[in-house]
Amino acid sequence: MCGITGFIEWNRDLTQDLDLVLSMTSCLEKRGPDAQGTWISGPCAFGHRRLSVMDPENGAQPMVILEEDATYTIVYNGEIYNAPELKDELRRRGRTFRTNCDTEVLLQSYIEWGPDCVDRLNGIFAFGVWDSVRKHVFFARDRLGVKPLFYSEVEGTLVFGSEPKSLLKHPKVEPVIGADGLAEIFVVGPARTPGHGIYQNMRELKPGHAMIFNRSGLRIHPYWKLEADQHSDNPDETAAKIRELLQDTMDRQLISDVPVCTLLSGGLDSSALTALAVDYYRRTGQGQVHTYSVDYVDNDKYFQAHSYQPGADEPWIKRMIEELQTEHHWISFDTPDLVAALPDSTLARDLPGMADVDASLLLFCREIKKGATVAISGEAADEVFGGYPWFHRKELLESGTFPWSIATDLRASLLSPEIRAWISPEKYVADRYDEALSEVPQLRGENDEQTLMRTMSYLNITRFMPTLLDRKDRMSMGAGLEVRVPYCDHRLVQYVWNIPWEIKTIGGREKGILRKALEGILPEDVLYRKKSPYPKTHNPAYLNAVRGQMLDILDNPNSPILPLIDAKKIREIAASPESSSNLPWFGQLMSGPQLFAYLTQVNYWLQEYHVTIR
Repeated sequence: MCGITGFIEWNRDLTQDLDLVLSMTSCLEKRGPDAQGTWISGPCAFGHRRLSVMDPENGAQPMVILEEDATYTIVYNGEIYNAPELKDELRRRGRTFRTNCDTEVLLQSYIEWGPDCVDRLNGIFAFGVWDSVRKHVFFARDRLGVKPLFYSEVEGTLVFGSEPKSLLKHPKVEPVIGADGLAEIFVVGPARTPGHGIYQNMRELKPGHAMIFNRSGLRIHPYWKLEADQHSDNPDETAAKIRELLQDTMDRQLISDVPVCTLLSGGLDSSALTALAVDYYRRTGQGQVHTYSVDYVDNDKYFQAHSYQPGADEPWIKRMIEELQTEHHWISFDTPDLVAALPDSTLARDLPGMADVDASLLLFCREIKKGATVAISGEAADEVFGGYPWFHRKELLESGTFPWSIATDLRASLLSPEIRAWISPEKYVADRYDEALSEVPQLRGENDEQTLMRTMSYLNITRFMPTLLDRKDRMSMGAGLEVRVPYCDHRLVQYVWNIPWEIKTIGGREKGILRKALEGILPEDVLYRKKSPYPKTHNPAYLNAVRGQMLDILDNPNSPILPLIDAKKIREIAASPESSSNLPWFGQLMSGPQLFAYLTQVNYWLQEYHVTIR
């Protein structure tokens, strides 16, 4: 994994702009701590930070291939999991290779097939290619949006990068937000509307999209999207297909020239990937798999089971360690660690994020990085297979809005009257929800329940899953750790999306078909364990700390957040024990404490990034 950045300005020779390119590139150092490279030719400037995973000696970027009078240059962030097959095919077509890295395979694929090369890729990626023959720069992002790519077209210049921070180094890109940006922060956040970059004149290339920038301007088009198809496999065939796809995906994603580990919570998703990793290591003679888990000091004292988090993870982690004989690493953090990491997690995202859920993941990844460079995570299985509570609770299914964020009225009430009048928060969310519904591909002949569940699955894959993928990318890359997410393999996602709900929930259980597919791979008690999400702290000291920080912000007349919020309303929440602890706010993990932490992140972001509102 890496960080990419650069800019294209057709009417200038950029060779005098090396210092600017270096500045844009250097700020991505955490994404790529191993090496830095730049390339400037005429109107195009590329920068790259490298995290070495494959062929460390020969995979430097930007990578250039010269063919007669043609120049092709690539900057790339990601992994191409079918690179060996592509390489064989390209060799048969007469192409030669000088490295063993997937960067060269990707660039040679572009040279051979042009922009259509994206249709052949299996992987996670964001890349740009300078093509001197077509006289354009071609960009593409992977189908599910695992790897980020932001861009800004200002006054004829296209600026791009893996993270907003690199774009903000360019003098034409300013940290300005308007009404839509505020609405994203205060009533959609920590989620984001697909393609929205929050800052004015900044966008994010949507998943499954490509774009071409030439002298005529910028042209964007989708090259992949979910398609509604009739599912003809019976339950046994469906389970067998899922198992086959997962096995193939894991075999591809465990290939690396550096240490690989898995994140193990003891739940269905991570336990399955760890079991498959152990099997792969046994088959390939690679020894013992290292596993990592995260928890919090005194969580055993304060944990209380509820519908979103029904049980503690530790006993199940121990069960899987014993079953699989992994080399396990127990990582834990105390409340002061989580509070102290909130600013760093904000800087990693360039935006306020998932509060302590972000902060703990950043700390976790820093610890993992001490022993590994690549980690395998069970992220996205709940979106793909329908594991979240809102797939199964009638009041959430029929809420008429995004079910992970149903308290729009509450969130709107936190805003100052002037800001609320300006951004129309309720209307903004309703419009974004209607837009999402209008995208859903429908299948003729489905009944109302089937259509509802297809829609819910689509919303989760295209609206909620990106929030967690953003979190995973920014926090892991903020520690120089590559995290791979096998449940985001586009073949698996496309196949599972069309499985009828009655088969997905076979046996009357959430993710029933995944459980069936994993029979014989996992012990039965783990296989049918009730879903539990990424662990968060339940220590009341965390609530006290972030509530105290928020009250300090409210007491400081220079706090930049004050003109945007209703301070009286927030003080009332802070004074109410019930609201402070159990306020329904966002997703499964974010309630009262996370609201205070999020607002402190907003204040810190406004201050540190010198954000202008207009």
